Amino acid sequence: MKYRSITTLSVAHLITDINQGAVPALLPFLIASHGLTYTAAAAIVFATNISSSLVQPLFGHFSDRVSKSWLMPLGILLAGFGLSLTGVVPTYGFVLGAAAVSGIGIAAFHPDGARLVNELSGKQKAMGISLFAVGGQLGMAIGPILTTLILVFFGLTGTLLLAVPAACMSVIIARRYKTFSHERSQTSLESGLPRTTTGNDAWLPFIRLTAAIFFRSFAFYGLNTFLPLYWIHVLQQSKIAGGAALTLFLSAGVFGTLLGGRMGDRYGYRDVALIAYCFSSVLLPVLILTQNVRVATLLLVPLGIAHFAGFSPMIVLGQKYLPNRIGLASGVTLGLSVSVGGIAAPVLGRVADTYGMHTAFMVMALFPLVAGCFTLTLPRRYPPAAPVLSQTGGGMLE
Repeated sequence: MKYRSITTLSVAHLITDINQGAVPALLPFLIASHGLTYTAAAAIVFATNISSSLVQPLFGHFSDRVSKSWLMPLGILLAGFGLSLTGVVPTYGFVLGAAAVSGIGIAAFHPDGARLVNELSGKQKAMGISLFAVGGQLGMAIGPILTTLILVFFGLTGTLLLAVPAACMSVIIARRYKTFSHERSQTSLESGLPRTTTGNDAWLPFIRLTAAIFFRSFAFYGLNTFLPLYWIHVLQQSKIAGGAALTLFLSAGVFGTLLGGRMGDRYGYRDVALIAYCFSSVLLPVLILTQNVRVATLLLVPLGIAHFAGFSPMIVLGQKYLPNRIGLASGVTLGLSVSVGGIAAPVLGRVADTYGMHTAFMVMALFPLVAGCFTLTLPRRYPPAAPVLSQTGGGMLE
């Protein structure tokens, strides 16, 4: 495993996903500035994620066929540039457009990044993917509190500062891309694994896995969008407290991602994801029932761990189900199925506008339950007739 290169890609993932994590923290400020409803505010999250969702599989397919050194740097740059404009453009329509540009940048980065990590990880695929995923989790966790602090001190024009780390990281990735290409060939020789794999792709299990991640993503984006607003409008806390609550939830998710990857290698990816979904569907209603801020804050830790514990196992399963299409599998499991959760945000916003925030959160609690039902249909072991790229968790697809 090429730890230095994987660490660089993980940091790039962090910088890219800061922009995605920042969007919910922007909403209270944009609501105040533009006089938006919950539905209109949630549509900003929708714009970011639908633009990413629609093109991410295409970027994944493209990265499987032709490796382009400019794809990831351009993606990082667009992700930061688009978000930086959301606070300075004059109208709500331009805010939606800038959010969409950021989403396209996010879509360009993820598939090629995950494919490179897969190839640089040698026989330790699950560990490499976990480290890469944690970079994104940290970015999502840092994004809300960083953005909130910037906007509290500089106002909405402070979003321009968010373009700086993206510009710097895009230059670093562009300069190191030749090194990545050399090291992935070297890793393939050292590990005895082919650069390309021929054999059967397991499409039916992959489709069911994708459905599970879809519903997990609906729950995630519901929490990502409305958790700060829940803290502000229901628990009567400050905007900074709302951003901090989301950061705590996402930070606990970082630990959950690492724990889920480790437990998945040992006990099976399917079973770990299934248990995680079950805990999420129980903890979320408990959070809603409490009106004590301290208790609610403490509940964010196990909720974050449970919600993210199934993340890495599902990504690894997706890559193993489609060994001939690593970029496409990554674009779906790490990109499309995650980003498509933004589709649920406007719907949940309408529920919150019409029936109240508590009802919206109860609807969210159903999503991990449905995800668990789809996960239950996945095979515990997949026949070895479908070739895999690495041997983990007992040497078969789990």
